[in-house]
Amino acid sequence: MRNSSLVYRVFFIFAALLCAMSFAASAAEVPRMSADELKSRLGEPDLVIIDVRQDSDQSDKQIVGSERVNPGAVNQWAGNYPKNKVIVLYCT
Repeated sequence: MRNSSLVYRVFFIFAALLCAMSFAASAAEVPRMSADELKSRLGEPDLVIIDVRQDSDQSDKQIVGSERVNPGAVNQWAGNYPKNKVIVLYCT
């Protein structure tokens, strides 16, 4: 009985590590856009700009055409944007 408990623990730890590694790999694949590239693309119809700054980081200034959302409520707003558009999130 003790051996099966150990096997389950090792399996669980292995599965957790595997999930963590796959998440890190997919996060590394997210493309980045420079400020200059974003500036040159402002106004394009296939571009969605989302301001995800924390309350403490927010200022009165915002990128023209962007929408400010609560970064802590991703599950509430993430599905509101079309998947066939370029979505830019910015926080600074």
